Amino acid sequence: MITNILAAAGEAAPQNSFGFMEAMEQGGIIAWSIFGVLVIMSIGSFYILFTKIFEQNKIMRQYKGVQSSFWRASTLDEGSKKLDKNSAWRQLVDDAVLARETHTKMGDNLEAHDWLHGSLARSEASINARLAGGLPFLATVGATAPFVGLLGTVIGIYRALINIGLAGSASIDKVAGPVGEALIMTAIGLLVAVPAVFAYNYLQNRNKRIAEQLSGFSTALLANISSNGAVKPEPMTATSTGQAAKASKTPATGTSAAGTRPTTAGTATTTTTTTKR
Repeated sequence: MITNILAAAGEAAPQNSFGFMEAMEQGGIIAWSIFGVLVIMSIGSFYILFTKIFEQNKIMRQYKGVQSSFWRASTLDEGSKKLDKNSAWRQLVDDAVLARETHTKMGDNLEAHDWLHGSLARSEASINARLAGGLPFLATVGATAPFVGLLGTVIGIYRALINIGLAGSASIDKVAGPVGEALIMTAIGLLVAVPAVFAYNYLQNRNKRIAEQLSGFSTALLANISSNGAVKPEPMTATSTGQAAKASKTPATGTSAAGTRPTTAGTATTTTTTTKR
């Protein structure tokens, strides 16, 4: 008899399901709309991250070719043919050659150095602007995604309060759904914002390194044109790279040797003076 009563009570107890889908269904179109916006933000952030990494790696890889093969050419026109047609480095060389040819039509009204410097600066700016494309979206996502999630949180809490007021009591079956929706939206907003911020800072740092390489290459081009090809950097090879690595280790030894030589010289001088006396 008692067993039957307990079994009947168990069957009569409400079976509530609390999970992501249940919380979103209770939130209705507003919850799904906010969730959709956050998903779009996340997909866009990862798309920009991977495409920009691919683009940056390509430019850095091409820079090694510029260091090793471009400066071996006798002229800029010959060297530009060794570069990829759509590369940033080819654009700088072509713009420099075009600026040199254009200046010959200006006479002496404008100094060649100023004209070449301005042309290369504009070319650098266009390349850097292209590399920075997409980063504002990452910054926007990192700044706004938590607040978009917070909007869902506010709406979820508001719905929970309405359910409490209608029921007259804060029972778990009335509050769990809206509160679960609120917490889920907060978590999703943070999960979208944090990777976007990391991606922005990572890509921005790599862009700064590429900008330094572009500036150095632009300066070398300007010096080469101004000197009619007499000034050019030494091509970087595996041997020169090894020598540069050894040179970086030499100062410590050289310093100790240099520190010993003055002492020896000083000793010799003292001995000589003593002998004269």
